[in-house]
Amino acid sequence: MKSDKELSDYLDNQIKEIRQKVGGKKVLLALSGGVDSSVCASLLSKAIPGQLVCIFVDHGFMRQDEGDQIAEVFSRHRLRLVRVNAQKRFVGKLKGITDPEAKRKIIGEEFIRVFEEEAAKLGDIPFLAQGTIYPDIAESGGKHGKVIKSHHNVGGLPKNLAFSSLVEPLAALYKDEVRALGKKLALPPFLVNRQPFPGPGLAVRVIGEVTAKKLELLRKADAIVREELDSLKNRPDQYFAILTDTVSVGVKNNKRVCENVIAIRAVITNDFMTCDYAPLPHKVLSRISSRITGEIPSLCRVVYDITSKPPATVEWE
Repeated sequence: MKSDKELSDYLDNQIKEIRQKVGGKKVLLALSGGVDSSVCASLLSKAIPGQLVCIFVDHGFMRQDEGDQIAEVFSRHRLRLVRVNAQKRFVGKLKGITDPEAKRKIIGEEFIRVFEEEAAKLGDIPFLAQGTIYPDIAESGGKHGKVIKSHHNVGGLPKNLAFSSLVEPLAALYKDEVRALGKKLALPPFLVNRQPFPGPGLAVRVIGEVTAKKLELLRKADAIVREELDSLKNRPDQYFAILTDTVSVGVKNNKRVCENVIAIRAVITNDFMTCDYAPLPHKVLSRISSRITGEIPSLCRVVYDITSKPPATVEWE
């Protein structure tokens, strides 16, 4: 982990290098709202104010209010933000799809199509920026060559887009250093401290077919889980809700109902390569369950996942 002084020097050096490389030309960035792309956008807007164009593809699979929060944060930066509201388009593409890997591929492909369409409307932008960090490069086997290889968490940017050069101001940093740099750039905690979140978002946390109704149920349940666990003194490293495809019998308003089961996942880990389930207090789990079943009329059963990794993964897909 670089010291505060080293991060300050790194920031100053990157600003100088970006200005020298880009000059007065524009830069295009796919803004996902994740830690890396958000810090990258903030750094670039500081280095070349008014020259950065961010395309934020809102696929409809984000957590509660996140799309609006991201748009609000970056509306205060000196950049152009193009928000594409494509929720219906993405959900439509997943109609009848239950396999999680198929969901990922469809969402990744559709993201590329939307990005291509929006980029084509913007005219000639010679530079493409990405929030690539050092582990991305290491896992790819070395430095980038002439071919642009995307590390965007949705599934990759179009490989045939005509950019003269790539701008990757975070390429020498690890994740904890990126978070520290985000704080230095005054990004809000909900972005800087954002938990790992799959590129396809809630689409892979809805087990089985994805529908607008299921997404809304999961958003509400997930918001309750995060609100309750956010308030703990010793919080797990990652926590979220899953809408399972298991239907369970319950009783609501003295009537028999059959509804999907909500599962809660909370883990403690150092590197996410392995993890243990978080031993949450029973009173916390009880409060979460009572809130979910009490505040969301169509949910009547909540379970807690007590499986470590391995044998389980963090996600349920």
